[in-house]
Amino acid sequence: MAHHKPDPAGLKLRLVAAERLKAVLAGDNFVPLSSQELADGRDRALANRLITTALRRQGQLNFIIHALLEKGMPGKSGTFEAVLRLSLAQLVFLPDLGAHSALFLAVEAVKRDPKARHLSGLMNAVLRSAQANSARFGMLDDDLLIPDTFGDTWLNAYGEEAIDGFTAALLAGAPLDLTLKNDDPDLIDALGAEKVMADTVRIDQRDRPVEALPGYDEGKWWVQDAASAIPARLLGAKTGGRVLDLCAAPGGKTAQLLKAGYAVTALDSDATRMERLKGNLKRLDYNAEIIVGDAGTFAPNSLYDGVLLDAPCSATGTFRRHPEVIWHRSVGDVAGRVRLQKALLTNAFRCLEVGGVLIYCVCSLEPAEGEEQVEWALHSLPGLELWPVTPDELPGLEQAVSDRGLVRTHPGMAPGGREGGMDGFFVARFRRR
Repeated sequence: MAHHKPDPAGLKLRLVAAERLKAVLAGDNFVPLSSQELADGRDRALANRLITTALRRQGQLNFIIHALLEKGMPGKSGTFEAVLRLSLAQLVFLPDLGAHSALFLAVEAVKRDPKARHLSGLMNAVLRSAQANSARFGMLDDDLLIPDTFGDTWLNAYGEEAIDGFTAALLAGAPLDLTLKNDDPDLIDALGAEKVMADTVRIDQRDRPVEALPGYDEGKWWVQDAASAIPARLLGAKTGGRVLDLCAAPGGKTAQLLKAGYAVTALDSDATRMERLKGNLKRLDYNAEIIVGDAGTFAPNSLYDGVLLDAPCSATGTFRRHPEVIWHRSVGDVAGRVRLQKALLTNAFRCLEVGGVLIYCVCSLEPAEGEEQVEWALHSLPGLELWPVTPDELPGLEQAVSDRGLVRTHPGMAPGGREGGMDGFFVARFRRR
């Protein structure tokens, strides 16, 4: 009874990886596979490597698929596209994994999917053709890595050298940055970390989950990209003042504001993410007033000395961790976010005491969500004035501060001269006259 043959080694890994990649191609955010989904640590690491390579190389894979599939991607074909992308990523960009398993397991994987089974011959033919051309495909231009939707805008805004840094950062992925609760050289050593800037440290090589790192249970640090840690440091509201953190979850900036000694109200509309914020603050032994509510309509009983608005945005600045965002976002998405940011900025201003400080920030590389919003705010919110950031407020990252005192980081920058880049962030600081 032939159909009772055991599955070949590595097949389960492919099937699980294909399902995850298929979901991401359909619009989900990429989340690495967990031990619940693949128990074996080596299998899980390999599956995540295949998925992230397929996502980081999506632009080049689009080119290869266009070259190899004369009639385009077959419609309603289940996991066919996801399996194809994983296998092409292995054949062309991960030669150390060997070609034979890529071909054999791809065909086996589509045979297991009733919607793709009839395409196993096509899969075999396309991958053999890719294998024959793998040297040529492996030399494809890095320009293909960034979609046209953003390529021209970014080139105009940041210049060619920065864009080379973007593609390098996209392929390299992101190291793990932590914000320390206290300066603790022994802890930095135990983490195998290096100081980046201020209280941010960076771990380049990580061999275990975040929860297993030294100091996690004791609440000695929290995870926060170097760029994401900048806005709260620049607030400069009055000592011990009342500060409103809008769109606060998962709570990295809330923790920074509490560390700085402010009395903090953390507000976010997502109840589930607010549970995470509560858990994070509890682990860190910090206390804030926590409100689940709408940042666009929240009306406080008394005004705040400082407001930090980390506004919902296109998140294009996070592509080192989420390479899919630059393929998921359209010009229309950015325009929709821009409208929402204006509403939130207007309400953030309403919550601010005279003389109070407002920080507006987004993890976006789009000028429409950053520099252009500043112009709009100064024009539309009477009494709001820019309080420029000075380069000496960002030692190790002076180049991120513009002539007008706005902060713009991008993935090609080296914070504190460290390898590994940083997220794309925009920060503007205002005062209420």
